Amino acid sequence: MFDKLVGVAARYDELAELMAQPEVVKNLPLLQQYAREQSDLEALVAAFRDYKSAQLAHDEAQTLFNESDDFELRQLAQEELETQHARLERIETAIRLLLLPNDPNDAKDVIIEIRQGEGGDEAALFAADLYRMYTRYAEVRNWKVEVTSATDNGPGGFKEIVFEISGNGAYSVLKYEGGVHRVQRVPATEARGRVHTSTATVAVLPEVEPTAVELKAEEIRVDVFRSGGHGGQGVNTTDSAVRLVFRGGTPEEIVVTCQDGRSQIKNKEKAMTVLRARLFAREQERKDRVLGTSRLAQVGTGERAEKIRTYNFAQDRVTDHRIGQSFSNLPGILDGNLTKMIDALVVHDNAERLKATGIG
Repeated sequence: MFDKLVGVAARYDELAELMAQPEVVKNLPLLQQYAREQSDLEALVAAFRDYKSAQLAHDEAQTLFNESDDFELRQLAQEELETQHARLERIETAIRLLLLPNDPNDAKDVIIEIRQGEGGDEAALFAADLYRMYTRYAEVRNWKVEVTSATDNGPGGFKEIVFEISGNGAYSVLKYEGGVHRVQRVPATEARGRVHTSTATVAVLPEVEPTAVELKAEEIRVDVFRSGGHGGQGVNTTDSAVRLVFRGGTPEEIVVTCQDGRSQIKNKEKAMTVLRARLFAREQERKDRVLGTSRLAQVGTGERAEKIRTYNFAQDRVTDHRIGQSFSNLPGILDGNLTKMIDALVVHDNAERLKATGIG
């Protein structure tokens, strides 16, 4: 591992020298290319240099401890050895994480699909709670939320809602949310005070570039119709809603509807974005099955059949079953306070990725 870092540090210094050359300064595309490469290496090189500094301090303390006859000096040296040893371990862990392969989707915007599961109206209300949870979290992160389509069930819940979240690193954070979410609570309509268990499924898809997925016109049927329901005043006045039906040589059709905007063109663009994301995710899952591996950048599989989390109102507790941890303040979590839970998932995921790759 450290032999590799020597080469990385040398390349970092070489890039600094290259960017100082007059012919490179005049060549803006090449200068930007070198600058991006150096920026990608910066954190790793800084950690490596920090490690070498800690190693030097450790070696000096070890020499003092071995060679000194003074009791107090040896005691000070022993304390310094312990300090630098802990520092070295901390930096080495950070370096191993930096050496892990990046998920190429981490920097992308995200498409989230929430659907009611078992539990009737209560499941639809829970789906609405999850939608609000993610939108409030997005507000905290200064991310933009835009609804693609929504089907409500009347009493304030959603049978299905699809929306985009745009912001720096949105997928890297929200990719852990895919799966079955379960709620245990007394519904407002329950006269006897009995606890009901309901579910909602969440799918988290990275937004992909148009060139990443090939779509042929003959594989897609485009239906145009008048919007209804969610969308606000005036949305019903034109045939602006768009439904895409994809038949790409597979038994199952993929249907995407967008009816949130008043522009048919924009609705079609948004529907195509969702369709590409679904096809990209399906192809990725197929490749993973062929290779017999799970994605290292996910906690669990993220499949809709996998129960990932339980929201227990009576105990004011949210339990994430993938990491075996529970978190209190359930109302706060549903109000978008997800940072603590997501941080725990990231720590667990990093540990699993390190174990799987065996870096070092």
